[in-house]
Amino acid sequence: MSNSTVPRSRAEADQAQKTPAASGDAAGPGTAPTSGKLSLRIRFRRDRVLLLMTLPAVLLVLLFNYVPILGNVVAFQDYDPYVSDNGVVSILHSPWVGLENFQRLFEDSAFWSAVQNTLVLFFLQLVLYFPIPIMLALLINSVVRPRVRAVSQAILYLPHFFSWVLVIAVFQQLFGGAGILSQLLRQHGYDGVDIMTDPDTFKFLITAQSVWKDAGWGIIVFLAALASVNPDLYEAAAMDGANRWRRMWHVTLPALRPVIALLLVLRVGDALTVGFEQILLQRDAVGPGASEVLDTFVWWNGVRNQDFGYAAAAGLIKGVISLGLVLVANKVAHLMGEQGVYKK
Repeated sequence: MSNSTVPRSRAEADQAQKTPAASGDAAGPGTAPTSGKLSLRIRFRRDRVLLLMTLPAVLLVLLFNYVPILGNVVAFQDYDPYVSDNGVVSILHSPWVGLENFQRLFEDSAFWSAVQNTLVLFFLQLVLYFPIPIMLALLINSVVRPRVRAVSQAILYLPHFFSWVLVIAVFQQLFGGAGILSQLLRQHGYDGVDIMTDPDTFKFLITAQSVWKDAGWGIIVFLAALASVNPDLYEAAAMDGANRWRRMWHVTLPALRPVIALLLVLRVGDALTVGFEQILLQRDAVGPGASEVLDTFVWWNGVRNQDFGYAAAAGLIKGVISLGLVLVANKVAHLMGEQGVYKK
């Protein structure tokens, strides 16, 4: 028994695991090293199938997302698309104006009005729209019966598939001058209201439409995060005397915190994009003073007025500011201990 290779104690067993193998037991020449980072060649050979699978998606992103960035050079030109049938030739033969388009923007009161409307809509949607999917997800998650949960989630998610034309038509039938609300008021001796054409309530109307259409999508994201919470945490909290509100505050919300931080960073980066199609369809009803945002400003000047360099300058400013907002919001998420869009 004295010649046995079994260690005589736990300390000897741990020491035996830490002892490197003898040179005679070394791995063969074809075995990859187990310590240190793998070389780029080895990782490429290992993941070549996955890389080939993602290659079409990468090419599409490059073609439709990054190649068009080169067109921002139009912001520094008096671009004329009718110089040639080839867009590249038109860019090469359009005269350079330097920063003239940007100077015109900063002196244009309509541009600053569009910036103001964009920021107001963003803050309204951030305060009124962003928390609603979280609250609805918590409410649905608290329902015990699976059938009731499934039906409720399906009903809330259904408007996400509607087009903005249909959404606006539904709101027109409810809150328009001849809508259901106005007819009920007239039947009871009050004056009818037309919320759809009221510039003072237009920003709240836009927010309500966004909530009704897209809250269901946010519910799915937060329910997926709630599904990953360990049920033992709720049982342990209940055994410690925590009621439902305490369990939600100390277990549920911390589980949702990484997802909330990520979506908030993405939402901040999308701050200057507040619904082009939705607002464009209702622009004439309330006037540009209440409805003009940066996207509709670019469309109106670039497509309708064919002032392409001027519109490109406004779009470039919007892109730069959006990029800065993403970086700042992601930095704040890192300071809060969350990952954000990317790691440190």
